[in-house]
Amino acid sequence: MSSKHLPETTAYVRITKHSWQQGFLEGEVQAAEYEWQFKWRFHGGQLSVRPSLGRALIEEPLGRFLERCDYQLEPGGDYVFTIKAQL
Repeated sequence: MSSKHLPETTAYVRITKHSWQQGFLEGEVQAAEYEWQFKWRFHGGQLSVRPSLGRALIEEPLGRFLERCDYQLEPGGDYVFTIKAQL
């Protein structure tokens, strides 16, 4: 039985702004030829991603990444995570 590898895409995240008092992070994410801006309200788990083009591809994996790492992320920091899909 041969093992098939799932396609993967690397996503690059840059945090541009955060406020622990107001409970949000803002940043940019790039994967394949797509680029988005996002705002993550971590107290309510609310994620908004712009523009809408390709948003469905990044919203869920970005949300999981932010939930897992939000308190470790710093403005000006560059981060990477892998999406188990070909974008």
